Amino acid sequence: MDWFIELFSQGSVPQTILLLTLISIIGLALGRIKVGGVQLGSSFVFFAAIAAGHFVQKFGIQINAAMMDLAKNFGLVLFVYTLGLQCGPGFFSSLRKGGLKLVLCATATIVLGTACTILIPLFTSVKPYEAVGLLSGAVTSTPALISAQQTVLDIDPSASDAANAVGAAYAVGYPFSVLTVILCIMLLKALFPKSARSSTGKATDRYTAITEVHVCNSELFGKTVMDVVRASGFHFVISRLWRDGKVHIPVSDSVLREDDHLLIICDKEDIHKFGKIFGHEENRDWNRPNVDWNILDGKLVSVHLRVTRNHIVGMSLNELKLRNKYGVNITRINRAGITLVPSGDTTLQFGDRLTVVGDEAKIKALAKVLGNEEQKLNEPRLIPILTGIFLGVLLGSIPVVIPGISTPLKLGIAGGPIIMGILMGALGPKLHITTYTTRAANLMVRQLGITFFFASLGLGVGGGFVDTVFTAQGLKWAGLAVLLAALPLLVMGIFNEKVLKMDFAKNVGMLCGTATNPNALAYCNSILENDNPAEAYATVYPLTVFLRIFLAQILILIL
Repeated sequence: MDWFIELFSQGSVPQTILLLTLISIIGLALGRIKVGGVQLGSSFVFFAAIAAGHFVQKFGIQINAAMMDLAKNFGLVLFVYTLGLQCGPGFFSSLRKGGLKLVLCATATIVLGTACTILIPLFTSVKPYEAVGLLSGAVTSTPALISAQQTVLDIDPSASDAANAVGAAYAVGYPFSVLTVILCIMLLKALFPKSARSSTGKATDRYTAITEVHVCNSELFGKTVMDVVRASGFHFVISRLWRDGKVHIPVSDSVLREDDHLLIICDKEDIHKFGKIFGHEENRDWNRPNVDWNILDGKLVSVHLRVTRNHIVGMSLNELKLRNKYGVNITRINRAGITLVPSGDTTLQFGDRLTVVGDEAKIKALAKVLGNEEQKLNEPRLIPILTGIFLGVLLGSIPVVIPGISTPLKLGIAGGPIIMGILMGALGPKLHITTYTTRAANLMVRQLGITFFFASLGLGVGGGFVDTVFTAQGLKWAGLAVLLAALPLLVMGIFNEKVLKMDFAKNVGMLCGTATNPNALAYCNSILENDNPAEAYATVYPLTVFLRIFLAQILILIL
């Protein structure tokens, strides 16, 4: 048994791997336990690692610091890059779909929390770098923590104690903030029960809506579908055309006539515009969950086709002319879980799922053009992913000199990869770079990265955690972390509800995004029974991560 004891007591490479995997197994298992309908998931790995770090120090067990740093930093890079890669395809389009309002509200929330952080060292004995650690823990932002610690060491490479203090403050603030954010959502729900009830229920679609119009506007008689769409100034798809009791699939050159009935798919925010354009909007609710609008007679079918042919990736629908060539309609495109209304300028990306309506034989012919080979989606494409990680770390290492600040700013290993992930996900297909990964594969890599990050970070700060938290200083830190977590959320949550009249689901989803708190988001999804909070969360999350990283560095430098 001596070999077994030596294996776990000496700071070797096998010992590090064994410790990290064991901590991860225990943390993930305990994280699946639900308390009050909430489970912490991979976040519990952090708490398990803190407990392990305490006993490691107590029994004098040696740890391989270099291996721990490698696991922590590489795990973080994997997490943020794959997150950016997943958000990238729909990131810019989500900003155009009402996302600007959410982004501005998220920015205001972050600024409010930053202002509170600046005040803490002025009115308490908490040191400035400790306050930044508390803010990072209060918003569960591990990238901000790494950014703050790197900046402390960039200013003074010998200031390891200060960098560790940032981590200790983060460790104290983190567990309290996870519960605080959920309690804030509960409070907002209690304050605005009517608004919460109106946001509850299954959503038929995250971005799109369906409406029926009666063509009564004489200015449209004799005009083609393409002329009408271009003149409107916004995107929509005419999916069906009823004429003389028959259903047709309109193409770009289809001419509109008086008394035509059109089924239109559009962005939710544009649905009220069509009555003015076409003359009359019918009262039939095509958005009810029990309405099967996809099949209106026996001749038409609606199917999902996948884009798996490399040579059409990056080409626009105008270039492909699919509607005119095949007489079918592409009504929606699902990309990375986000549903988009296609236009002629929409470029196809590898893995896009197209909802196509038309004659069955013509759809089969189109399927051969698109590829529609599901097995290709499961093939790993490591070169584009590793290239993106390489470029992301390189981007994060570029020093940016700002006048008046002596130390150059860097995006770091958290900021650079997530920005590169978003850019690769959004722009890669236009450059004919295939960055597609299945959601399952992306989630697995992401969870593996954050799990090893939490295990390494918790093991490092756990040694002094108990001695810190159960002291007057630790209790003060905990109280301040709760304040930093709750005050910005409650102020902006009430403001958004009372002044901006924001939808409750979007409001709480945005607040969870600014707190980078997936556990609170899971709670919101469960009580509202739809994905609308996740939509708002995904819209503000990438910008939030970037601002947290940037402001953490700024706070360290100015304070």
